[in-house]
Amino acid sequence: MEHLELFFKSIFVDNMVFAYFLGMCSYLAVSKKVATAVGLGAAVIFVLAITVPLNWLLDQYLLQEGALSWLGPEYADYDLSFLSFIMFIATIATMVQLVEIIVEKFSPGLYNSLGIFLPLIAVNCAILGGSLFMQSREIETLPLALNYGIASRRGWFLTIIPIAP
Repeated sequence: MEHLELFFKSIFVDNMVFAYFLGMCSYLAVSKKVATAVGLGAAVIFVLAITVPLNWLLDQYLLQEGALSWLGPEYADYDLSFLSFIMFIATIATMVQLVEIIVEKFSPGLYNSLGIFLPLIAVNCAILGGSLFMQSREIETLPLALNYGIASRRGWFLTIIPIAP
């Protein structure tokens, strides 16, 4: 029940575009054609489906206060939460590079039509917002983090498609 509630809430209630106005630049830039909007939407879904769970793991096992206790009791007092933005952005940039390589290899037409907007996923505020919202909402488990990553991007995807002519 918790998964279903999080899924629908992330798509319809907490929609990144309509509720928080995040990701508007790429939303408006690629919504001129349905094929481009679908391509970027799929890339964004993939990036968030990977980065939110990875960033959840980083947050739980490295960044939070006391998260390093698995290394030993002498590390239990360390708090690396000040590194959250840097670590989250590094994870996102890595996944965007992977997506860019895959799209260029398997769909050169889509790669050319997306142009500069594909690498700009890395600096899309909605992408970082997904990881930061996951952290601030204190999502408890890895499957819930994966669910949130996929659902929040589906909300963005379902928002971008209708305005494409």
